[in-house]
Amino acid sequence: MTIGELCNRDTFIIDKNDTIEEAAKRMRVFNVGDLIVVSVTEKGNTPIGIVTDRDIVVGIVADNADAQDMKVSAIMSKELVTGSEEDPVYEGIEQMKQHGIRRLPVVDKEGYLAGILSVDDLLEFLGEEINSLIHLIYKEQHA
Repeated sequence: MTIGELCNRDTFIIDKNDTIEEAAKRMRVFNVGDLIVVSVTEKGNTPIGIVTDRDIVVGIVADNADAQDMKVSAIMSKELVTGSEEDPVYEGIEQMKQHGIRRLPVVDKEGYLAGILSVDDLLEFLGEEINSLIHLIYKEQHA
């Protein structure tokens, strides 16, 4: 299975020049913990960073900074790690493990945003795989 088959295609984006307050509002409205920061073109959205609810809490709230005026670019991750739609799932897991990240933006062949792979997606996938193995063992024992 590939990352492209497993990732969530419903991604929520934001521009690096939008405010932290706008980012927080979008997260609340869409009930998500992250927004992909993109550069928008006619052909597609190129991911350039990611901002998470944790970034907002640790980078803004804990420092009593003004979220109304501060831009997303001030707290977004600038060294974005992405996966390709064609990458095997286990390669995505390895990337996430190596970089200590819980969310991996997924790009298409042209480098445009295609989706996002989260630890939750992976746990669901791996849980189903384990469940299949359990059923196989059960079947063998009762055959």
